[in-house]
Order: sequence, then C-alpha cells, then structure tokens
Amino acid sequence: MANFLFVSSSLFGEASQSGMIAAEFITRWAQAHPGTNVVRRALTADSIPHLTLASFTAGATPADKRSDAEARNAALADALIEELEAADVVVIAAPMYNFSIPSTLKAWIDHVARAGRTFRYGAAGPEGLLKGKKVFVVTGRGGIYTGDSPAKGMDFQEPYLRAMLGFLGLDDVSFIHVEGLAVGPDARASGTERARAAIADLIPLAAAA
Repeated sequence: MANFLFVSSSLFGEASQSGMIAAEFITRWAQAHPGTNVVRRALTADSIPHLTLASFTAGATPADKRSDAEARNAALADALIEELEAADVVVIAAPMYNFSIPSTLKAWIDHVARAGRTFRYGAAGPEGLLKGKKVFVVTGRGGIYTGDSPAKGMDFQEPYLRAMLGFLGLDDVSFIHVEGLAVGPDARASGTERARAAIADLIPLAAAA
C-alpha cells in the first residue's frame, strides 16, 4: 500500500484542468493497486495563509520550547510537514499563473521548508531530508512551453519546482504538462490527450514506490 499526498492549488477548484488530470492519475493508480491511501490538501487563500514572522519564528523553535502562542502559530506548518513526511508519493496539481506557480503553492512550500526538519545545512552544504519519495507534478498551462516553443524561456514554473523540491530532497520528480489550454479547442484537446498518454507511461513509475 502506498500513501499519496495530493496537493492542488488552482483558483478553479474542481474545475481545474491540472487538478482533473492529477485526480485521474491517482484514480488510475488506485484502481490498479487497491488499498492506496490518499490525503488531499487543497490550497486556497483561506486554507493556506502566507508565512508570517510569527509562524516562521515558531517553526524555527524546538517543539518542546515553544510557548502556547508559538505552538498555535506552528500548528499548520507542523501538519503540512507531517503529511509530506508520511507520503510515499506526492502529486502536485500546479497551474501556471504569470509564468510561475500560484501564490498558495508558494505559501505551502514556505511552510514545509523547515531547517532541521525537511532540510539541513552541513559541512558539504544543504541537504534535503525528504528522500525516497516520488513526486508527480501536473501543470495546467494556457500556452505551450515545452519542446522548441519560443515561449520556453518564459517557463519559471518547472525550473523553480524542480529546484525547490530537490532542495528538500525530493529529486525524483516527473512532470505532466497539460498545455495549450488557451490556444484553441484543438490545442486544448491535444494537450489533454498528451497528458493522459503521459499518465499511462508514468503509472509504472508510481507503482515502484
């Protein structure tokens, strides 16, 4: 049995293209592997506040030394980190907003990136502590940014996520791009079809987790 963590971050909620394809990925994997446990974390402006000085300071304070106020301020980040630590496979639905990621997904990263817990600094430099997990990122993009696309240089989404996840030790990352959603009906259908084909190729990789 594998533990999945499904993190979604679209403004469109259940109507999100990235969320829909990510959900299909998890459903198809679970159908082939009964007993799969899925924890869902929907990131919205209400559910994932941005990091504050109080929450950052509380997170940097050892749990047994926190005041009651610090314990409350660290509670959300503690829960998010525990979800991430418990997962064997992480599926992130990440739409592209202004060539990058949603601010809610950035807030989630800010909360789970904790020195001494999810990464640490040593003599050899930073070391990610969330090792041995597989990550699948499903993006939703209005344009096309892969291959020889002239817009490829404007993709600050995949490079950032690869770098940040890798910093945390999550270096086994596969991307499923749902592209061309705003180009036109044909491009939208083609992009969705390619994403579904990618799911079929990637399911065995998830199964090896």
